[in-house]
Amino acid sequence: MKPRYDAATAVAHLRAADSDLADLMDACGPFDLRLHRTGDLFASLLRSIIYQQLHGKAAASIHGRVLALTGPRPTAEAIDELTDTQLRTAGLSAAKLAALRDLSAKTAARTVPSLAIARRMDDDELIARLTTVRGIGPWTVHMLLLFRLGRPDVMPTGDFAIRLAFARHFRQSETVTPAELLAHADRWKPWRSVASWYLWRSLDPAGGG
Repeated sequence: MKPRYDAATAVAHLRAADSDLADLMDACGPFDLRLHRTGDLFASLLRSIIYQQLHGKAAASIHGRVLALTGPRPTAEAIDELTDTQLRTAGLSAAKLAALRDLSAKTAARTVPSLAIARRMDDDELIARLTTVRGIGPWTVHMLLLFRLGRPDVMPTGDFAIRLAFARHFRQSETVTPAELLAHADRWKPWRSVASWYLWRSLDPAGGG
């Protein structure tokens, strides 16, 4: 599934705004970001918490065991019905168990909105709401905005790969601060998600979107 914004307009704007980025875009090929299908915000955040700081296979195994307990469409109510022992036996660490409990509580309190409401919220408001959940930081919400909600102007300055690609292509160095990246990226507005995709792709030209 592709984002709803017009990719051709975004690409044309970025080429005109930044000749160095245009050269990188030429090297990477056509823009081809693919969104992950999202039916429920709670389920997406639950998955994000489980996958944090784990290799893919280990995280997938734990996620699968949790879904075996909750059903294929996990809800806050289903998590609340499970004991700590059940969730720990599924492979959750104490920190992730606490994070899932907090996610459930804040979903019940409507701090975490439904997907329909989240789609109508602006980026900053959604970041502010979701980062009140234990274990959910700006990076996690940026990934949600980019790859699940398809927002066009996300700049994930906390992503190591983004900073690495920017340092290599724009600073000819190995380090760059988030502030430096954000300052340069001002010229990419309102299409920083597209620029971010190209930075990621530049590190893995053959990779998927």
